[in-house]
Amino acid sequence: MINSALKYFSDLYSLIKLPIEVLNSEGRIFFVNKAFTGLWGYTLDELNQYSVFEDNYLIKSSIASKIKEVFENKLNVELTGFADSLLNSRDVTPPILKTSINYLEIQSEPFVVLVHYDETELKLTELEIEKARDAHNEADRLKNTFLNVLSHELRTPLNIVLGYSSLIKESLGDKIDPDDKIYLDNLYSGSERLFRTITQMLEFAQIESGNYLLNIEPVELISLVKKCLAEISEEAKKKNIDIKMYFSESSVLVSSDAQCLENTIKNLLENAVKFTNLGFIEVEIDVLKDKEFAICKIRDSGIGISSEYMDHLFQPFSQEDLNIGRTYEGNGLGLALAKRYIEKMGGSILVDSQKGVGSTFSFTIPLLSQNQTIKQNKENKSSVKKILMLDDAGDSFSLINAFLKKVYEIESYSFRDFKFDFLSKDDFQLIFFDVSVNHWKQSLIITKDLKRNDKFKRPILIISSEYNEEKIQEFYDAGANKFLIKPFSKKDLLKAISDIHPEVNQ
Repeated sequence: MINSALKYFSDLYSLIKLPIEVLNSEGRIFFVNKAFTGLWGYTLDELNQYSVFEDNYLIKSSIASKIKEVFENKLNVELTGFADSLLNSRDVTPPILKTSINYLEIQSEPFVVLVHYDETELKLTELEIEKARDAHNEADRLKNTFLNVLSHELRTPLNIVLGYSSLIKESLGDKIDPDDKIYLDNLYSGSERLFRTITQMLEFAQIESGNYLLNIEPVELISLVKKCLAEISEEAKKKNIDIKMYFSESSVLVSSDAQCLENTIKNLLENAVKFTNLGFIEVEIDVLKDKEFAICKIRDSGIGISSEYMDHLFQPFSQEDLNIGRTYEGNGLGLALAKRYIEKMGGSILVDSQKGVGSTFSFTIPLLSQNQTIKQNKENKSSVKKILMLDDAGDSFSLINAFLKKVYEIESYSFRDFKFDFLSKDDFQLIFFDVSVNHWKQSLIITKDLKRNDKFKRPILIISSEYNEEKIQEFYDAGANKFLIKPFSKKDLLKAISDIHPEVNQ
């Protein structure tokens, strides 16, 4: 019987490349194949005095008891981390093994077959992947921390520079000599360009990291396009560019994030003006009802784009020619952002261009579905005369007061001095809260209390240097009506007020 069993195991297992050992009921090794001898370093003759039931290492690791259980209950089990004293006695690091333990009978004689799988490379690879993932997560955390600090440290002082330079332009524009006016214009335009670049870089980082949250709502596309056209009309007029509009319908309602859609349209229109020295800009809006999309086309007679550059057009910081960037200004982020905005909102963007002839950018955006409704604002119809301001950060009151002093009276309180009894006053219509990153959680609690305790349900405007969409959403969830990110201009502030109190006469 012994010879026939040995022949059986030899015929079955000798050429298999996995290490295999066969044990008899006494725990002694009955057969090993070549792969076992190669890994363990022992032949069958050298193992005739060895028993797994006497191996202290296997006993302590409970593997010996598992093998006994297989014999007794005729089981098939699988173990991870198999290692015996024979394997550990070698001068090399033992491999990481997964072992299949299978019961077998030959002519009523019980055996157990151990098939070993070397998982060393797999486990080391998993370990490297885990280390790489941890390193990536740490790098991502450091990046977000850096962006948060960068945002606060740049936006707050830039808000002061932009705000007061706009006020000086407004009040002294006609009272200073031409040279000083040029200096003032350069100060403002430089600050505005820096602000735009910082904002684009931070938003792009948020989108790429997956932290940019959309606020999908009904948006009237034609009105938004007209608004954006009005903002670029002065620059187009300076260059004698003719602006043409073609709308298939009087109103087109789409489902999108209003801010993302506005940024996209602005980027495309500003590029059209920037790269068109003579000719026209055409904006066409049509509705693809069968596909439930609106399509907007912005066509220009500008310098165009070469076919060789098309594949790189929507890559960040990409410019066809560095000399173009110096001539026309730009950081190569506008189109990259536009593409990502549109795709996050469920649309797509395409470009058709010919060098020296012009370009046409077309984007689609989902139409407003029938089950969506436009929220009607039911705010008090009285005009805003007074604003209650909670100035946690302590650096915005003077600027906001300078922006609004001819229209509104602002009653400001510090973080410590504010009392909820002030909410009983009915002679103000808006609540401003300037929030610093140092008191974020406390500010959220106060915002919730403001919303809950204010019996007049007045809109709350949050002002902060924070740009992270997820953190901004925390304030919307707490009850805030609008979040204004620093730096902001007088126009931005008035628009924010109009958004949360649209019937106010500004």
